[in-house]
Amino acid sequence: MLNQRSDKVELLRIAEAVAVEKSIDKEIILNSMETAIQKAAKTRFGSENEIRAVIDRESGNITLHKVLKIVEKPENLDTEISLKHAKEIENNKEVKIGDEIFEELPPVDFGRIAAQTARQVINQSVRAAERERQYNDFIDKKGEILSGIVKRLEYGNVIIDLNRSEAIIRKEELIPREVLKTGDRIKAYCYDVVRENKGQQIFLSRAHPKFMEKLFFQEVPEIYDGIIEIKSSARDPGSRAKICVHSKDSSIDPVGACVGMRGSRVQSVVNELSGEKIDIVHWSEDVASLVVRALAPAEIQKVIIDEQNKRIEVILNEENLSKAIGRRGQNVRLASKLIEYEIDILTEKEESEKRQLEFKDKTENFVKNLEVDETLGQLLVAEGFGTIEEIEKTSSEEISKIEGIDDNTAKELKERSKEYLIKEKENIGKKLKDLGVSDDLINYRGLTPGMLLTLGEKKIKSLKDFAELSTDELIGGFDEKKGVKFKIDGYLEEFALSKNEAEELIINARSIVFK
Repeated sequence: MLNQRSDKVELLRIAEAVAVEKSIDKEIILNSMETAIQKAAKTRFGSENEIRAVIDRESGNITLHKVLKIVEKPENLDTEISLKHAKEIENNKEVKIGDEIFEELPPVDFGRIAAQTARQVINQSVRAAERERQYNDFIDKKGEILSGIVKRLEYGNVIIDLNRSEAIIRKEELIPREVLKTGDRIKAYCYDVVRENKGQQIFLSRAHPKFMEKLFFQEVPEIYDGIIEIKSSARDPGSRAKICVHSKDSSIDPVGACVGMRGSRVQSVVNELSGEKIDIVHWSEDVASLVVRALAPAEIQKVIIDEQNKRIEVILNEENLSKAIGRRGQNVRLASKLIEYEIDILTEKEESEKRQLEFKDKTENFVKNLEVDETLGQLLVAEGFGTIEEIEKTSSEEISKIEGIDDNTAKELKERSKEYLIKEKENIGKKLKDLGVSDDLINYRGLTPGMLLTLGEKKIKSLKDFAELSTDELIGGFDEKKGVKFKIDGYLEEFALSKNEAEELIINARSIVFK
């Protein structure tokens, strides 16, 4: 192939054949051939030379040139040339320092070793081009369902043959208790494609919530056409799932469309998910209505929404408690993921006891720290005051409007609140100093003295310590391991920071510390 006496047209035919076989651009093959010829030519003319090979795209003729750079004072005569000599070679053409000239070399008959080296270069280039082509093919399929054949099982993971490439379904991305055998044809969701030295790594999942969504996309024409929109979904793979849908056309029932005639559409999805039970929830802008639908079949008595902290309290009677929670907390866990709110389920009795306890704690705070009697403390709580800071920020005129509180009492409450907060600030300042909390954290905007004290007790003593925290570490959250949901306690959880507020505090701290 690389011999100058060989059929030049045959070289082009080879490039064409390889390009078709590997689905690679013919130009890439010819470029790799030129690189290989250059490398082989160096073994004949000397590796110290800079050689350029060109294959004529029409005739297949190969020309070789020695590349010389024009410099003022050549130091390496193999790769450099003076301006005077360059003009002689180029017949006084307009050339200048920094340009390159090309000195044609005689055609050579490449030896066996040189040809073998060239062949290796071509093979490497073709493999690299093939890997790049495959990566580009599959990166476009990220977020889609791919179909393939189970090729083998390795340590619980499943290797899938996708015809021209392989993909992997990790053990944790399989549907639990699902039995797959070599030769089975299966579908899976492509959630990531990673470029690696040996080629792309394609990661598939059958446990991902998006897998279920994409199956509905395939089974329900109204979703495919964009008439029905999937708002959110949550899965306990192999057991139960919830999907929230909304119709842009008021005449079309989104739940009915997803279920299909006699349940045919949803059953197709259930069969693909190995019998996973699917609850289809009609989406609503009203969060209270949405949580009631998401917790079906339980009947809800009352819903209390805390939008700032993304929490919902659901109150129901004893008979509906087990239905709302579900087996091992499955129903409420999936509903929580579906609407992206933390859901606390309370019976009517538990809610009453909780409210009474909160009322008592707030009353005792006022009685102890403002030195008022229990009746006045209860009255303040009943009127909506929860903290001493709230009283201090409210004008005495507003406080005196409360029945049972005169102007003098209102002014006294304001004065005592102010004195308490000043004294509390001084006490906290001393405690912060004793704890070794640094000034950069104390002066950081957005953290209250109480927050600083709590952080200091948790060994968060500098702005750098604070900047290295995660949002969950700061305000708490939930995680899941082996299907079991567990709570993460946050350092500042008691201060009721919203997730957005916590994220902003951490991001701003990082911008200061790591600028």
